[in-house]
Amino acid sequence: MYDEVPFHSHDSGSHDPGEVGSRIDPVLARSWLLVNGAHGDRFEAAVRSRADIVVLDIEDAVAPKDKVLARDNVVRWLGAGNSDWVRINGFGTPWWADDLAALAGTSVGGVMLAMAESVDHVSETAKRLPGVPIVALVETARGLERITEIAAAKGTFRLAFGIGDFRRDTGFGDNPATLAYARSRFTIAAKAAHLPSAIDGPTIGSSALRLIEATAVSVEFGMTGKICLSPEQCSVVNEGLSPSHDEIAWANEFFAEFERDGGEIRNGSDLPRIARANKILDLARAYGIVATEFEDEPVHMPAPSDTYHY
Repeated sequence: MYDEVPFHSHDSGSHDPGEVGSRIDPVLARSWLLVNGAHGDRFEAAVRSRADIVVLDIEDAVAPKDKVLARDNVVRWLGAGNSDWVRINGFGTPWWADDLAALAGTSVGGVMLAMAESVDHVSETAKRLPGVPIVALVETARGLERITEIAAAKGTFRLAFGIGDFRRDTGFGDNPATLAYARSRFTIAAKAAHLPSAIDGPTIGSSALRLIEATAVSVEFGMTGKICLSPEQCSVVNEGLSPSHDEIAWANEFFAEFERDGGEIRNGSDLPRIARANKILDLARAYGIVATEFEDEPVHMPAPSDTYHY
């Protein structure tokens, strides 16, 4: 279950107001923070964290005996005017229909559908929550085999990789090379269906270095979001999934050179570089990243890899 990282309640209110998470557009959201729905006292601290999206979890983190309590906590929170996301129980479970009935008519921002394994799982959920975006959380071999169809399903907003359950289902280890095929399938399916890039699964543990390395793996596979298990993980994930200062500097330098040369296409590499530079600068603006000014003379920087896409 994705509730293994302790949530430090003393962090509530510890952020400066200027650092309080402001909920990024889910198309661009990097950190997707899961919060155990059975612990309503954690919700306020979660929304004051650096998470781009807060996902109140009434699925994997909640024991069967606490499902009703968790659902009630979430509905009460949404009824107070909040519009966070909710991870609901999978299609076919005893709780799926009741989850949707409880959320219908609330201010829920979107749902993360656990154990998505077919188009029907998404489409039936969408019918009961019309207009609510759905992140299809694919967590099994069966789901991965149908991921192209799931991505193309009416109602699918983004794909997310449920690594823990996928590894339990398949017996795979957690080495990035072992999971390379699976991650590639997510990215290709999302791109083919014209969806925002996929959301990678969480990293268990409290090691910042391990999280930095895991986030770099997400970037390598073209994934632009990542599930987080504690508020402390969000800032690390946000930084790792954002354009770096070097990339922003390259984009600015490229456009400066382009304008100095007359602002006209010079060769076949200009169009892709213009698109890449625009993408970097658009994301930097969306994430509120300000490039650092250096006193040294600027040097010509190589173009970054084409990682950032929508």
